[in-house]
Amino acid sequence: MKRILILAVAMFISFIASAQNIGLNVGNIAPEISLPTPNGDTVKLSSLRGKMVLIDFWASWCGPCRKENPNVVKAYNEYKDKYFQAGDGFTVYGVSLDKSAENWTKAIEADKLTWTNVSDLQYWNSAAGRLYQVNSIPCNYLIDGNGVIVGKNLRGEALEQALEKYIFRPVKSFEDALVNLKTQLFALKEIKQLEDFSKEISKMEKDINEMQAIIDSMKKKLDK
Repeated sequence: MKRILILAVAMFISFIASAQNIGLNVGNIAPEISLPTPNGDTVKLSSLRGKMVLIDFWASWCGPCRKENPNVVKAYNEYKDKYFQAGDGFTVYGVSLDKSAENWTKAIEADKLTWTNVSDLQYWNSAAGRLYQVNSIPCNYLIDGNGVIVGKNLRGEALEQALEKYIFRPVKSFEDALVNLKTQLFALKEIKQLEDFSKEISKMEKDINEMQAIIDSMKKKLDK
């Protein structure tokens, strides 16, 4: 419950601090996209709010895109369950500029693109491509859980480096506080008249145990 509250507050602050205007620059709210999946279900980009999302423009016929796909798959597998400063998990919203449904679906399967894939199969006339002013692929935008653009055209290790930047790491702060608390406790115990500080010592030891329990719980899910 505490983790959910902390994440919610962090995302709210991020949203308020953002420019909030819709656009294609870092700090803008990413324009809405609403396109069909291979199964014919329409999925909106906004339906992924709450997660870090890579809007990935690609196509089955694009050699550089197919070469880059393994890097995106690697990042997806590594970060899909991570917690971010403004997002719970990471996913990809793949927008294909294909014109053949068969080639598109074969490429999705071959490259193991297990995230949300959409396309209107309009090639360079793709509605999303025009909206995002895509004139070459691969092309991508990284947005946070509030839909705010935080990165553009991140390829190879650059994508993972960008994601690392936004990882939510409360554990280190808690550990630093715990070290400080233990130092104070040690100093208190060094005082000769311990009976005068028995209540303070007991309370401090209780606080230390509670903080350690929180840290241990966080470490099960979060990176140090």
